[in-house]
Amino acid sequence: MRIGDGRADAKPFLTVTLTLLLLMVAPYALAATDASQAVPGTPGPSRNMDEPVRASVTKLVVLPTPSPYPPNKAVTGSYGEETPGLIEGGLAGSEIGKGVGTEIGGIPIGIPFPILTLPGAIIGGISGETREQIQKFRDRLTDDLRDAATHPLSNDALATNVFWGLKRLPRPETKVLALEAPLPEDTDTVLYVSLTDLTIDVQGKEALITTSASATLRRITDGTDLYYTTVSYQDRDTLSNWTRDDSALWRTYSNFARQYISREIAAEVFDRVALTHTLMPRKTDTMKRVKRNDWRLESGSTTPTLAWDLELAGGDAHAPWADDIDEAAVLFDIEIYDGKRPVYTAKQVPGQTHTPGYALEPCRTYRWSVRPMYRFDDEVRFGDWMRADGGQQTRGGSVGVAASEAPAYLYDFATLTIACRRR
Repeated sequence: MRIGDGRADAKPFLTVTLTLLLLMVAPYALAATDASQAVPGTPGPSRNMDEPVRASVTKLVVLPTPSPYPPNKAVTGSYGEETPGLIEGGLAGSEIGKGVGTEIGGIPIGIPFPILTLPGAIIGGISGETREQIQKFRDRLTDDLRDAATHPLSNDALATNVFWGLKRLPRPETKVLALEAPLPEDTDTVLYVSLTDLTIDVQGKEALITTSASATLRRITDGTDLYYTTVSYQDRDTLSNWTRDDSALWRTYSNFARQYISREIAAEVFDRVALTHTLMPRKTDTMKRVKRNDWRLESGSTTPTLAWDLELAGGDAHAPWADDIDEAAVLFDIEIYDGKRPVYTAKQVPGQTHTPGYALEPCRTYRWSVRPMYRFDDEVRFGDWMRADGGQQTRGGSVGVAASEAPAYLYDFATLTIACRRR
């Protein structure tokens, strides 16, 4: 079935799935799903770990590896019925990094490195321009993924991002460790984070890239898994756009995939609270709406004053403390992006207006958002980032519409166009 295409007249397409990466613990994922009703903290409709479970964790270590149970299994991938014989030969010449030894909770285990350094060969049977574009894209990704140590899509990079996301919380006390480092003796819980796969689905002239990861929170004293989740990030565009400018769009994708996945893991496990609310941008003296659209704004100033409105509905049974929140006392994180990277960030901003500390460039369109930060009983929790329609179109920034227009993570952020200066 074609993902994300509701057209009744969609033409037949060929789906090519390249499994480039990594380690998947399929039996364990299934077991966690089957046991979800019995496991405290298993994600419900809000996909957040329960507050009592959060409160039980005081000393946390983040490790860049799948949880060591059951034994890890390398996945070679499936290339579909159209490619007989490819599974046997597709990975010829590839090599998986040697394992490293470590000890988790007193149990010695071997951990393979998380990157399959050479993806499989492209299938036969495709001719013409499409095959050339796929081959070009595959070669770019092969070169890019060879250096697992520095690529943004690695377990080490993911774990580091999760750690920094949790570092702002007053509890738990969090550390991130290399696999060969021993656990501190006072560690009570380990959060295992790892990428599980990276797939490319070629559908006619379009390609969808999906990166997935898993996270397992395990209590050290008795080996109980307190929480398990999987997170995916997907974007789509034409093959010609993916391969243009030496596959620059792929590099942007990989950075945002890491950012989304790491933030979502941190949010689900420890830092997010889902409160019933509305959060909307609004115009200011230096920022006006375009065609009466609240989410499209423009300014003649390079230092426009951003503004937004937060309204809490109250009555959230899972967070009774929220009924006592003074909305005027809520703090906000602010981010502005140029489409490829963040160009301005501010944290713990009071009030519901903010002027960037330095000028934005004229003749540019930016995307920006805010998220609320709540304090209660010496705890800190964050809301979701402000998105058009509550993020329904992109499923909270996880499913893209057109990567060349904007990454999935930014697609439904508010836009801000800075007018060109007169010559």
